[in-house]
Amino acid sequence: MPSIIRNTLCLSMIALASQQADAQLIISGTALPAIEIDAPGSTGLEKIYVVESADGMEVSYPAADGQWQRFSAMGAAYGEAVASTASGNSSILSRPEGNVGYAVTSEGKTHYYWIVNYSAYPFALRDLKLNPADTDCGTTWLDVDGEGERIPYYSINGVPQWLSRELRLSYTTLEFDEETFQYQPVETTETLDGFTDETIQCPSPLCQTDFTLSGDRFQRLWGREESIVSPTYDPIAVGVQTRATQAARDNDNEVKVDTGLGGSGPVDITFEATVTDATIFHEWELGYDADFQQVFMRSRDLDFSYTFREQGTIYVRMVGANSDGSCETYGDTYEVFIGESQLKCPNAFSPGSTPGINDEWKVSYKSITEFECHIFDRHGRQLAHLTDPSQGWDGKRGGKTVGPGVYFYVIRAKGTDGKKYNLKGNINVVGHKQTNRTSNATE
Repeated sequence: MPSIIRNTLCLSMIALASQQADAQLIISGTALPAIEIDAPGSTGLEKIYVVESADGMEVSYPAADGQWQRFSAMGAAYGEAVASTASGNSSILSRPEGNVGYAVTSEGKTHYYWIVNYSAYPFALRDLKLNPADTDCGTTWLDVDGEGERIPYYSINGVPQWLSRELRLSYTTLEFDEETFQYQPVETTETLDGFTDETIQCPSPLCQTDFTLSGDRFQRLWGREESIVSPTYDPIAVGVQTRATQAARDNDNEVKVDTGLGGSGPVDITFEATVTDATIFHEWELGYDADFQQVFMRSRDLDFSYTFREQGTIYVRMVGANSDGSCETYGDTYEVFIGESQLKCPNAFSPGSTPGINDEWKVSYKSITEFECHIFDRHGRQLAHLTDPSQGWDGKRGGKTVGPGVYFYVIRAKGTDGKKYNLKGNINVVGHKQTNRTSNATE
């Protein structure tokens, strides 16, 4: 056989095999078009077909040699042969039914399908009401007057399966926006499989809204979707979002402590909160333990600032609740750590000699809350008075740099840990030596 003929024959066989693998049922004769749904692989079915009514339905398969079997909820192993007729390149099923499965065998391969008669599972929406008795902080329940249970079908092994009606429950809630630091209203839609006990549920909205229930997906595709609207819902669920901002401090002589919030005290931190509509009660708590059993301060303001002056760890959080206290929520817990104190004094510096390099006398410190320093010359005259550990002495008196020599400091200070400092010591002022050079013309 010439290679070109052989190649053409192979291509034709591949195309025919591909067509057979993709071949599906052709359903006609119904008032509304059949809806084709992909079946989960675990069911053994290739497709599920939903017809509005089986009256007048015609079913065919694109293979003249198709052999048909019908099977029920018992599975394809208990299928029974059904008559069909060949018409051109199709096999036409005689007297097709709904709510049964069909197996079609062609060229040694069997394909499995299920046909749903939608009219046997009517859908209707008549009324939608709030159910406050079952509604809580996390879940809102609604009572539905209507019919809308899931639609059953069966796998080839007789395992019951369910078609979701894909009902849509739409309402407004609040969603936190990081950029604006506010809760913003958002339209939300929940997809529901159906309802069997004439009740449905969704996460409790955070703002006043009404609910719209619409469906089902088959009516939607057929262009006759139904919908109903509930009475207005008043929120009971609460939400809180918070943030903490520590005041920056960039003192070059302060020992840095990388602990997140806190560090070298005292530390100023501003706490901010935003709450949802039903959060009538809100309060910041400051405590000595992470469980807030030892709360030492409370603030009802949404935003407040606090200066942390004591060594140790303080825990801060916002608690929110609705008007009757039935729903409660908490913001993030902030852990503020203030380290122990430290105070060290240098004994020498060189003012006016190397600008920017050791030209100012400053203590090295950490977590100092009270500070007072007096600097004297050897005659007991005060040259500087410092009231903050970040301050330094530039080595001047009356605007002029003092001469080299020994000077004295007296410091009284207190740390965040309660430690008291009474320090005295020498300050050696090192002067810049000038070297005079003369030239000798006779040399």
